[in-house]
Amino acid sequence: MADSSFDIVSKIDHQEADNALNQTVKEVGQRFDFKGTGASIAWSGGQKAVEIKANSEERANAVLDVFKDKLIRRGLSLKILDADEPKLSGKEYRLVVTLKEGIDQEHAKKISKIIRDEGPKGVKAQIQGEELRVSSKKRDELQEVIALLKGKDLEIALQFTNYR
Repeated sequence: MADSSFDIVSKIDHQEADNALNQTVKEVGQRFDFKGTGASIAWSGGQKAVEIKANSEERANAVLDVFKDKLIRRGLSLKILDADEPKLSGKEYRLVVTLKEGIDQEHAKKISKIIRDEGPKGVKAQIQGEELRVSSKKRDELQEVIALLKGKDLEIALQFTNYR
């Protein structure tokens, strides 16, 4: 019998992220506590980062909180966000939030080490670019690996795809 396998990836549903951003824009425009603060949020650099502008550090962080809330409601993990501190630029504060996608080599090695050390013995993990392929003779072992990784607190959002 052939090996069963699945892929571990870290991808962002860009449509959901865009919907969350649009909802945040709408809410910031309507909420009373944002009136007259110059608060805004928009994509920058394609859909790789979000730029938040406001007249104070607190308002910039409040817009970020609204955006985080919208992401959670749309089923996206907050682990995809990499937020800087608000920086004063002229008369306004700017906050750049980068969206993390893909598994870098450091995290890939860490995940494969967890699978090797704590997972079932017959499971193999291979790093393939920005994703990992996990294979085993038994499907039950693959289920154990998924449960193991879901229980770990890693700094990146993981999805499990191509289960076969």
